Amino acid sequence: MKGSLLYEGKAKKVYYVENEPEQLVLSYKNDATAFNGKKKDQFEGKGRLNNLITSKVFEYLKQQGLSSHFIKSLNDTEQLVSKTTIIPLEVVVRNVAAGSITRRLGIKEKEIFSPPLVEFYYKEDELDDPIINDQHALYLTDVKEEEIQFIKETALKINEHLKDLFKQSGLKLVDFKLEFGRLADGTIVLADEISPDTCRLWDENTGEKMDKDVFRENLGDLISVYENILQRLEENTCAK
Repeated sequence: MKGSLLYEGKAKKVYYVENEPEQLVLSYKNDATAFNGKKKDQFEGKGRLNNLITSKVFEYLKQQGLSSHFIKSLNDTEQLVSKTTIIPLEVVVRNVAAGSITRRLGIKEKEIFSPPLVEFYYKEDELDDPIINDQHALYLTDVKEEEIQFIKETALKINEHLKDLFKQSGLKLVDFKLEFGRLADGTIVLADEISPDTCRLWDENTGEKMDKDVFRENLGDLISVYENILQRLEENTCAK
């Protein structure tokens, strides 16, 4: 089923699917990167955890009526997805102040954003993925104004569903990054992954960081934290 390698990124390898030109296989790697690749390491089992967590999250979003490229999980480290042309925008939704926004704008950490903030970053490693506004996005990418609005509205819908999902698992969704892509017919759908690599999650009771900040800030064992996230999601899913 899995064909030749199409592309290898920081976190995943992308493969063609034999006899299915509009499908791809995503293979999750054990690599961890931070600060746009400036900090790197490998953790045995990380690819499995990100694949299984992302699969559960995308299945949950599908149940809520939200379209994505996700078709199914194939095994511990691989997913079958619809082929998309990724729009070179990172869409960040912020519920609570943390990370770069506190340094960039001098906002105190843990300040609540109501309503949540939606930010765009231009996906370009050589430029360190700079923050941009809507007009920049129109100039730099092929998106139209109505599509920018659609992406923002969809990101906020996803936010509401993810807040519920993680809250049921005892986690606060602080912020997260999304990517969107176009299917062959031009339809824009959610793509990439949703995992502790792309979300900031804090324990509801202790405030403990339960995401890639553990790696960024050398706070503890990344794998045990990600295992904890998966276990909570599995327990929450099984309880329903």
